[in-house]
Amino acid sequence: MKLTTPITDKDIMNMHAGDIVYFSGVIYTGRDAAHKRLVESLHKEGKLPMDFHGQVIYYVGPAPAKPGRPIGSCGPTSAYRMDAYSTELMKQGLKVMIGKGDRSDEFIKDMIQERGVYLQAVGGAGALLSRKVITSDVVLYDDLGAEAIYRLEVKDFPAIVTYDIHGGNLILDEVKKYQTLPLKE
Repeated sequence: MKLTTPITDKDIMNMHAGDIVYFSGVIYTGRDAAHKRLVESLHKEGKLPMDFHGQVIYYVGPAPAKPGRPIGSCGPTSAYRMDAYSTELMKQGLKVMIGKGDRSDEFIKDMIQERGVYLQAVGGAGALLSRKVITSDVVLYDDLGAEAIYRLEVKDFPAIVTYDIHGGNLILDEVKKYQTLPLKE
């Protein structure tokens, strides 16, 4: 499925666990340090420093760019570290998150309630994923270096839907599928 940002509610409704999605347009980066600052800003100021409605956030701390490239290797980081902050951000409009690994049961419950979706990018393929990035610019928290929030313009950035708003859970579904296979002796 090819999607162009910003993402609509209809796009989210059409995503199902196991679907491969190719994003084009703008996505934002952010890891735990940036998420913590966003939530602190929300608590102090009553709003976020940027509007996440319809946006995609990719959990990554990109490596420095080589000459002539907009970004260095940009593989996903473990998403569970954002669980403590994700619900508050989803309540402020964030609905699409890309990372690596599974999430807590509490996150999944909140994600479904807030009508969000979680996707995974392939860990270990950061150099290949960087080829999908056209431009990269820091937009918030420059002092965090690689953990700053970057605005990435991407073309056909691949990710797989892991948890959807319909209750689909790719991780559990795949584990169950392989648990039913007979063992060879």
